[in-house]
Amino acid sequence: MKKSLFILLTSLALFGAESILEQVDKKLSPSSADSYKKLINIEPDGSRKEFLLYQMKKDKDKIVSLFLQPDSEKGRSTLRVGENMWLYLPDVGKPIRITSMQSVVGGVFNNSDIMQLDFSAEYDIVSQKEENGEIVLDLKAKTESVAYDKLIMQIDKKTTTPTKIICYTSTGMLIKTLYYKEMKDFGGGIVRPAVIETDSPLYKGYKSIMVYGKLTKREFADEIFTIENIGKVQELRQ
Repeated sequence: MKKSLFILLTSLALFGAESILEQVDKKLSPSSADSYKKLINIEPDGSRKEFLLYQMKKDKDKIVSLFLQPDSEKGRSTLRVGENMWLYLPDVGKPIRITSMQSVVGGVFNNSDIMQLDFSAEYDIVSQKEENGEIVLDLKAKTESVAYDKLIMQIDKKTTTPTKIICYTSTGMLIKTLYYKEMKDFGGGIVRPAVIETDSPLYKGYKSIMVYGKLTKREFADEIFTIENIGKVQELRQ
């Protein structure tokens, strides 16, 4: 009991009134920013499929994505507002509802991974401890609509960024593990891992990689993050 209290008081002293999870969110992304990221799906036979996305994020709960490559996906866009997600296909001409556990690109990353909101918006800290020079958080989803019911997040104390996140269902089944690698200075005070790799016991032999090419602080109007404009992301892109 005394040890747990000491860890809690130490953490409060280190991180002030904000929780360590909010500190992690700030390190991973400014409250309003745009980014370019590449998604790479690798199959058991070694074949690869790559996607290039442009994303705009605002606040803790809004993110829109535009597919730039390959040509077969060009013009597709996705929108997430809270736990609500939509996919826009130019050939269809209207938004289609999608879920967090589906994947618009296939592979191991699901829609929740690709359109990640702030962790503090989706999870509460159940417990935290120090282990092997890292801070380890046990996180519980705030609602049942969140993709993963439980996360174990390992955080580097020096950079306040994740090194590994293990994702579980409500029954304790392992869904996937996310590995954060290659710290990069993106400019503007943004220093974070540029690469996220993932594997899953549900997709044996498969691997997916997310690579951030650019991440920039930028302000956006609220109307960008609406269903009415989901088909106009290319026009709204700065």
